[in-house]
Amino acid sequence: MLPPNTLLLTSIDLIGTFVFALSGIELASNKKVDWFGAYLIGLVTAIGGGTVRDVLLDIRPFWMQQSHYFIMTGVALVAALLFKDRIFKWQRALFLFDAIGLGLFTTVGISKSLAMDLPFWVCIVMGTVTGSIGGVIRDVLLNEVPLLLRKDIYALACVAGGLVYYAGLQVGFSTSFTQLIAAVVVIFVRIIAQKYRIHLPVVSIKKETNHP
Repeated sequence: MLPPNTLLLTSIDLIGTFVFALSGIELASNKKVDWFGAYLIGLVTAIGGGTVRDVLLDIRPFWMQQSHYFIMTGVALVAALLFKDRIFKWQRALFLFDAIGLGLFTTVGISKSLAMDLPFWVCIVMGTVTGSIGGVIRDVLLNEVPLLLRKDIYALACVAGGLVYYAGLQVGFSTSFTQLIAAVVVIFVRIIAQKYRIHLPVVSIKKETNHP
């Protein structure tokens, strides 16, 4: 039997894989791709960030050691096909799935980086990479402007969750509670920022032209 913390982290990882895959599959459906294409988009959304993280940390990518990421993506595709009227009945379903996946995977990235005894600022970066890069790959493949590059609060939500994770450990909260609260903070910041249209200023650099 897995230790409690490992069991919780594995559960978070599986749920994150499912919801991130759903977000990719839904966006793919708007592009009229076939089932296999939708599966691939869902898969890269779910494993893309973690793969980049593992490459940066010079370790074997996680999905090469366990097959459940492929299985969970398949489950997400079947669920999307069979229960699309229920799962996607909300107009903002893609946003919610993406926000949940962002929070869960940010926590996974931070936890796995902490296990390697890395400085906490590196762990926050790895958590942000884990949570956001899969969505970037998804958007690029589907010819969308990545959410990470828009004015939305996206990567900063991951950073906020990372800071809460660090604070929780410093005050002595249990690892399990800290992981959950950090994920909730990422999701909460993302949803609140979207609801109240809170965003960073857009870069606007205009060069003056001299007319003769």
